[in-house]
Amino acid sequence: NYILVDVCANLVNKKYSRDLDAVVQRAKDAGVKKMLVVGTSAHSTKEALRLTRMFPGTLYCTAGIHPHDAKSWDDDTLRLLREVASNPECVGIGECGLDFNKNFSPPEVQLEVLHRQVALACELKKPLVLHERDAFAPMLAVLEKYADRLPPTVVHCFTGTSEQALKYVAMGFYIGVTGYLWKDKGPLREALRGVPTERLLLETDSPFLCPNPRAARLGESLKSVPSPRALGLVERYCSFQRNEPCSLPATLELCAALLGLEPHDLALRTTYNALSLFGLD
Repeated sequence: NYILVDVCANLVNKKYSRDLDAVVQRAKDAGVKKMLVVGTSAHSTKEALRLTRMFPGTLYCTAGIHPHDAKSWDDDTLRLLREVASNPECVGIGECGLDFNKNFSPPEVQLEVLHRQVALACELKKPLVLHERDAFAPMLAVLEKYADRLPPTVVHCFTGTSEQALKYVAMGFYIGVTGYLWKDKGPLREALRGVPTERLLLETDSPFLCPNPRAARLGESLKSVPSPRALGLVERYCSFQRNEPCSLPATLELCAALLGLEPHDLALRTTYNALSLFGLD
């Protein structure tokens, strides 16, 4: 069995409201010993902290406002994030960033809210968890203003190009890889090969981004990658409607195959990265 850390699981999502105990236990049985429940709004940040109290030592949380929710920022938001972040179970600031793909919040509002959260992470010296879609250059422009005092930083759910990955790595950032890796298009697999393993993290982004080891255009060599156990966990418990942290071994195994590594070796490296980055026990 692997020992893994899922650095982004949206377990506050209502899709887990009826069976969260079983979801967490399945993850642990699959080797996912610790999970980070990310805050994406004022409500989910408070809920994420509450969940960590229900599963001490297994669930940890972050405090943040997702770019989709940036328009909800008000006078109380910074106080709330600071309050939640003062708890030992809260190990990071985010998920914050820029999403110019959907623009559910106006771009100028997203930029202002990102600035505030990056400044908070710098002040509290808590790791920063970033979200970026179609906003690479403006995001970099914000981060470079804080370059001399940025805490450890994670680019969550990276889906970009080799060039973007190399730029992030050059800035000392960590790259989070999800089940998106199973998609049979886009530059992510090539980009992954340029990321040193000491900068790699694994995540499910549950309930989103379910791995699809049977994708029609995957190619036979990749279809044979997942072990029967990892494949069984995905097929029995996960779907495009609801991914679970127990799917993480499948993404680990594909990642390892693409990098030419043994899955157990990559599990050790990425778990060490997560434990040391977030200061987990």
